[in-house]
Amino acid sequence: MNNFDLAVCLTAVNLLAFFLFGVDKYKARKKKWRISETTLWTVSILGGSLGAWLGMQIFRHKTKHKTFVIGIPVLFVCQILIGTGILRYFQ
Repeated sequence: MNNFDLAVCLTAVNLLAFFLFGVDKYKARKKKWRISETTLWTVSILGGSLGAWLGMQIFRHKTKHKTFVIGIPVLFVCQILIGTGILRYFQ
C-alpha cells in the first residue's frame, strides 16, 4: 500500500467515525435505535480517532463519558506516535 492509498483509507475511516458520531447524536435526540459504543470504539481504533474526536466536539456527543473524553484523545496520540514510528522505520 502506498502513501496515497493509506491517506485515502485514513480519510475514509475518519469521515465514517465523524458521521457515526453525528448519526448517533441525532438518534439519541429522537429516542431511536442507537449505534453501539463498541462500534464507535472499533471505528476509532481502526484509525478514525481524529474523526471521532471532531464528531464529539462538533455534535457535543459522548462528552460526559470519561472513557470517550479521555480515551479518544489518548488513542489519537498513540496512533500518531505509532504511525510516525512506522514511517520512520520504513524510510
